[in-house]
Amino acid sequence: MSHNVARRGRLTAVLGLLLGMVVALVWAVPAAGHQRSEPHPRPVPPPQKVATATGHGGAVATLDPYATQAGLDVLKHGGNAVDAAVAASAMLGVTRPYDGSIGGGGFFVIYTAKDRTVTTIDARETAPAAATPERFVDPATGLPLAFPDARVSGLSVGVPGLVRGWEAALEEYGSKPLRKLLEPAHEVAEGGFVVDAEFQQRTVQNLEIFQDFPATAETFLVDGAAPEPGDVMRNGDLAATYELLGRRGADAFYEGELARAIADTVTAPPVARDAAGVPVRAVRPGDMTVADLADYEALWREPTVVSYRGNQVFGMGPPSSGGTTTGEVLNILEGFAMSDLPDEEVLHLLIEAEALAWADRNAYVGDPGFVEVPVAGLLSEEFAATRRDRIGPTAAAKPVPAGNPQAFQDRAALIVPAAVAGEASTTHLTVADKFGNVVSLTFSLEQIGGSGITVPGYGFLLNNQLTDFNFTAAVANDPNLPDGGKRPRSSMSPTIVLDDRDRPVTAFGSPGGPRIIGTVLHLAINQVDRGMTLPDAIAAPRLMNQNGANTFYEPGIPIEALARRGHAFTLMNPIGNANGVRFLDRKTVQAAAEPERAHGGSAGVLRPVR
Repeated sequence: MSHNVARRGRLTAVLGLLLGMVVALVWAVPAAGHQRSEPHPRPVPPPQKVATATGHGGAVATLDPYATQAGLDVLKHGGNAVDAAVAASAMLGVTRPYDGSIGGGGFFVIYTAKDRTVTTIDARETAPAAATPERFVDPATGLPLAFPDARVSGLSVGVPGLVRGWEAALEEYGSKPLRKLLEPAHEVAEGGFVVDAEFQQRTVQNLEIFQDFPATAETFLVDGAAPEPGDVMRNGDLAATYELLGRRGADAFYEGELARAIADTVTAPPVARDAAGVPVRAVRPGDMTVADLADYEALWREPTVVSYRGNQVFGMGPPSSGGTTTGEVLNILEGFAMSDLPDEEVLHLLIEAEALAWADRNAYVGDPGFVEVPVAGLLSEEFAATRRDRIGPTAAAKPVPAGNPQAFQDRAALIVPAAVAGEASTTHLTVADKFGNVVSLTFSLEQIGGSGITVPGYGFLLNNQLTDFNFTAAVANDPNLPDGGKRPRSSMSPTIVLDDRDRPVTAFGSPGGPRIIGTVLHLAINQVDRGMTLPDAIAAPRLMNQNGANTFYEPGIPIEALARRGHAFTLMNPIGNANGVRFLDRKTVQAAAEPERAHGGSAGVLRPVR
């Protein structure tokens, strides 16, 4: 049973907090677990939240002002972009715990100014060794499980990778110890943060699930209900977990008592029981072992890269489909003079190119440790030309068939597994430092709230990333069926764009499950082809086609004109929740986040200019 405290402490004046006035509150603590005899520290007031910031010395953009401030504080005290990214991601695990945390995994794309190169870290979750392709098939019926039953179960939980990802990034590029970088998040987890409308809304969306797991209810609910804006939430268990990681490093997560607690939670999900002792929800157990945790490795991989209008667009390769799918779409669109075309034509071409690339994604992309992914073929300009030839003036009937990138697989594969050096509840952050280093990091629990299962006594939710596998074969020789040790396919698309001198131009990414790819494509096209600033590119309406009969769209898209070309549409609002940085010149950088979507994001720079 969790001993974390998350109790209502409504501030008498939220405006007072915004001005830096803190109200002293005394909080009761259960006499067990991470007990403390002294009163809790005072809650940390929310930093000012702005969507765009321009200046010098470094920049941070995230989904949350606490996380942005944590990154900026690290930069202020001499840390670099990798240091700041780790601090900001740890903070997001406190203030945006349903989107991404140490209970999940993700992908790092890192630019180092010293040698002008881009590297990537695959910290994606893995299936336990006992997993089989029939993991999500009901043995009683032979049919795939209903998604809600698969999600809220031990079966859906992959071995978390984020902490090993932190370790890999810091060992190679960091300048501060993990202990120091976790201090800001530890302070807020222990002292408390102020709930906003977005936190409340996401809690409400998961309320019925959270109520069924005592550790989750005690950690994230207030007397069994969702907190309200202005409430203060604390997570003493997570603060203690961060303290443990700070003292003992990443090994403390993958070995010892914490690893045992994770494995026990997965194999015997701690669901609530009624007065008769009957579980209130049927929750299928998983099969994760402490050996699965001990065996986990974050992998260094070569990035994907394509040339687009003289820029080099770097992304994440398999098991993410972000880099290959985004790259293929851009290669297809390279053959059209996009900047000279009206909006309707640009959007038509984007829909058609997305459908073609998604057909290829579904047919070929999976974990490169288990399937041969024809990355070179998918990203070849010659293959793109064959796909471009299929685009006409009107909408093609969808789904369209996959192409044959194997015919263009004539150079060494770009993506190879390597040992670590020396879709959706997802979050993204982008950081640049004064040296010109850049980090684009996307990490996730999958659904909002992941599996809904909290590790008792440790304060974090576990992911449901294994539901990113196909439950049954979707295509011939399906590359994305479950298997022991395999990483599920992802759509996460952290992106960095360099100029022809290998210097950063812009970097960005987004949460949003499969719609991440469409969001990232809009940001690229809006900036490169349509001449938008980064803030305008983020704010503009979006659409996305996943090789389906209907295209998802946001208000503001000219669907009437596109419908005359044969396109059909389904409203989805919002699509993505982007942020990024853009280098305006050698010294000036701009951070930008959503001004409206999902109640807006947070951008900051170290030394602002008007």
